[in-house]
Amino acid sequence: MVYQWEPETQYNFGDVVVYEGHQYKIVQPHRSQSDWAPPVTPALWERVHEEYHGGEQHQYQQPVQQPQQSGYNPGYSYGAPPGQGGYQYQNNVGDEKHPDQTVDIHHEERGKNWYDLTDERKKQLEIGGGLLAGAAVIGAGYFAYHEHEKNEEKKKAYTWGLQNWLKEAKDRTDAFYQHGPRAPTTWVLVQGRNIPQGAIPGGEENGQPIYISRAYHDGGLQVGKASPNLKEGGVIGYGHKEINVPTYEVLLGDPRAVRWVNFRGRLDLQELGARPVEAGREANGTPLYIAQGHHNNSIHPGKISEKLNSAFVPYGGTEKEIKASDPSNQLIMITNKLLLSQDYRVLCFN
Repeated sequence: MVYQWEPETQYNFGDVVVYEGHQYKIVQPHRSQSDWAPPVTPALWERVHEEYHGGEQHQYQQPVQQPQQSGYNPGYSYGAPPGQGGYQYQNNVGDEKHPDQTVDIHHEERGKNWYDLTDERKKQLEIGGGLLAGAAVIGAGYFAYHEHEKNEEKKKAYTWGLQNWLKEAKDRTDAFYQHGPRAPTTWVLVQGRNIPQGAIPGGEENGQPIYISRAYHDGGLQVGKASPNLKEGGVIGYGHKEINVPTYEVLLGDPRAVRWVNFRGRLDLQELGARPVEAGREANGTPLYIAQGHHNNSIHPGKISEKLNSAFVPYGGTEKEIKASDPSNQLIMITNKLLLSQDYRVLCFN
């Protein structure tokens, strides 16, 4: 049964609605609002193509493209491709195009900062609808976004960066599932709490693994964690807050290609003695790496950089600084014999 679209209604994967005589299928689960009607929120809804035969309406959907056989046969499993094995991956995420978008955005241009674009190009993107799809994403509440804290130019810069990350993440994920891994580790786009097989564990809580995530936020690509047990599936740490993110990337890879390296205090890459896995960046371009630390009798993944005094992990609504001096950490460190005399560990390539 297909129902009419209504505001103040929770819509989930698989839902199809009718609005103004046309059918739309869900792209991103959300609770609808009066100003989020399907035609104006392509980040939330995708119009279902329709055929007509003798006055009878028939709905059809484009077939899902199956991954090509690339001949790559690793000794470890990356799990099922999109749409199989219970893992849900919406392969149109990042491709959103507003109905009024008339301006094309080239691949090279997506790598530029909003503030590096000319005023003429910014106007073209605004008038031509190049920012509208990203604005819909923000309006849908993908990330904690406080409009009152930003001026109009910052909002545009945020929108530009967010939609470009979504596009790059989607392209990277499609290439991975179609051709197999091209490197020891790969970031793939995930929605909700369905973690793909092959995800690298970054910690453990109550006997359950916690995985490594990242997502765009406030001009940077921030590091966090993912788990089926989290409210939205993923969280990142930023500004001393734990931020829920229902759309994020998870790190997949060959567990034999990486290892955790103990470290203490401010990170020094020369002293680390190994090449860390770069996971993200701050808004100013500072690289962020993947850290792992103990907190509250569990192990959590988080972030570290050469400009931070220690590692930080998202937990309990905040970011926790990991220090060996924390008594609760000392107990579990002695029990697990993992971080004796060290604050945290850094994920590095072998």
